[in-house]
Amino acid sequence: MVDVHVQRTIGAAPQRVFDWLADPAALTAAPLVLRAGWATGDVRPGVGALRTVLGTGMWFQEEITAYDPPHSYTYLIVRSFPTFDHDGGTLTFTPSGTGTHVDWSSSYTHPLRGGGAAMEAVSSRLLPWNFRAVLAGCAKALES
Repeated sequence: MVDVHVQRTIGAAPQRVFDWLADPAALTAAPLVLRAGWATGDVRPGVGALRTVLGTGMWFQEEITAYDPPHSYTYLIVRSFPTFDHDGGTLTFTPSGTGTHVDWSSSYTHPLRGGGAAMEAVSSRLLPWNFRAVLAGCAKALES
């Protein structure tokens, strides 16, 4: 099991930070993400909405499973390449002074057919780097 956990305090109000990070386009701030958006028919976030992420050597379809603006949202990778057995990811947003503390966690494994432990050794380094880049992109967009 791989547990990814990143945090950052962003100098903007919780609602602004939540809205920015709930938009799939925000994921393109990650170095490996080429394109991200709502799946066909889904035009805004909420429980059941699907987002699609295309990146270098990867593809995900994620379902929003909990949505509580501006406090938190949870997602689950429901289809992917390489294959993930995803336990879910959650972003929580907590007021912190004049900004917002973001806590992002995600847990998963790669089954043998998806590369198993070898793929986990790679993805466990790449995903935190990309999560941090998304949070940095949010800070850059909202703090300037």
